[in-house]
Amino acid sequence: MMIEPQFFDARDGVRLAWREMGDGRPLVLLHGLFSNAEVNWIKFGTAERIAAAGFRVVMPDLRVHGSSEAPHEPYHYPPDILVRDLEDLIAHLGIADFDLGGFSLGARTSARAVVAGMRPRRLILGGMGLAGLAGWAKRGRFFQRVIADYETAKRGDDTWLSIQFMKTMKIDRVAASLLLDSFTDTTPDMLAALTMPTLLVCGEQDQDNGSAADLAGVLVDAELVTIPGTHMSSVTQPEMGEAIAAFLTA
Repeated sequence: MMIEPQFFDARDGVRLAWREMGDGRPLVLLHGLFSNAEVNWIKFGTAERIAAAGFRVVMPDLRVHGSSEAPHEPYHYPPDILVRDLEDLIAHLGIADFDLGGFSLGARTSARAVVAGMRPRRLILGGMGLAGLAGWAKRGRFFQRVIADYETAKRGDDTWLSIQFMKTMKIDRVAASLLLDSFTDTTPDMLAALTMPTLLVCGEQDQDNGSAADLAGVLVDAELVTIPGTHMSSVTQPEMGEAIAAFLTA
């Protein structure tokens, strides 16, 4: 199923895209690093499963990803720029009462938005563990190495699969490096802001962002659902959409 993007301008003038599916209560879903809304949420039926449960699923392409622009000027990448972009999208759509979630980078951005004061009714953090929030610096160094090794990595290197994904998704390396530098750590004490009911949905073989169980242990109101797959494959499983729909309708 192909859904045409819609566009708006962020506060710094960068043109950003989003896609929608369904009617009902708004759920804003953010995709993972180097992915986009179509691959993360539409291609494998996740958005369709959630929309069928009575939701308007709003899926932006994050800055540097998909149909959104990828500027090369460093001033377009202040700390937490993706949180600002999310705030701008919600303001553009004029929605005040909504649910929020994402996978991997999308989950990290959702958590950062709540730390910054956003108050969704419910929160969904997919493919995310405590280390992916509180220990981002280490994860960030890995992805900067992915960009540095883009032309030289060999099959079997730890960066190989991420590089192949970047190539498939046609990611702009200059813009991606600038974006990575805009991310900051979310310390465990900051996570006290996440007071709303929160779903942690994670592949049973996914430790890429640390332990989801450890993250559940520091949140006030968290439910952990384990689904089949690794970090790369769990988003392709029907259980991803089923878990999100079940959580939102409970």
